[in-house]
Amino acid sequence: MTYRAIIFDMDGLMVDTERLYFAAERELARRRGLRVADETLARMMGRGPVAAMEIFAADLALAEAPRDLLAEREELMARALREDLRPMPGLWRIIDDWHGRLLLAIATGARREFLDIVVDGLGVRDRFALFVTSSDGIANGKPDPEIFLKACAGLGLPPPDCVVLEDSMNGVLAARRAGCTAIAVPAPLSAHQDFGAAHHVAADLFEASAIVARLVQG
Repeated sequence: MTYRAIIFDMDGLMVDTERLYFAAERELARRRGLRVADETLARMMGRGPVAAMEIFAADLALAEAPRDLLAEREELMARALREDLRPMPGLWRIIDDWHGRLLLAIATGARREFLDIVVDGLGVRDRFALFVTSSDGIANGKPDPEIFLKACAGLGLPPPDCVVLEDSMNGVLAARRAGCTAIAVPAPLSAHQDFGAAHHVAADLFEASAIVARLVQG
């Protein structure tokens, strides 16, 4: 098998954003005099923005429209990303290891606005050949494979030529269903999830880069 690209998830994989999402969602609940269970937050991980807020609204029995809740959460998240952007361990290593050797892409369920904040905040825009976000006509969020199929098509590659790096169970399932090789890199907040569908599981992006090297070498 010939590997020609690495497709990165963003939230929880490249940058430590899941804690920021959790904090924003807890704040949404607090503003309504409620508490949101960790189980609800976990089920929201890796899903598209509207789908995630549908789970939030249902579990908290809120009559508000998920899109209205999403708009409020996005305000909180935009501020948090600008003030507290932290790369995950090994991010610089894996980018340096593979930029110029394989095509690099990002496929994220986040909005384009948030991707822009992250890639410009990290200063890595020129390292990536393609960006696909939930703002780019993605009708179905992960675990549906749509976003990874669109990324592969944008790169001009068949899915078997692409390695996907994901921190959530839903993301791994989406990568597998797309026909890509899935490497799970669980974040602290997703470590309890079932990653049995992953082809490989890495402790961090340092180890993920080493796994990619083994795959490329065959």
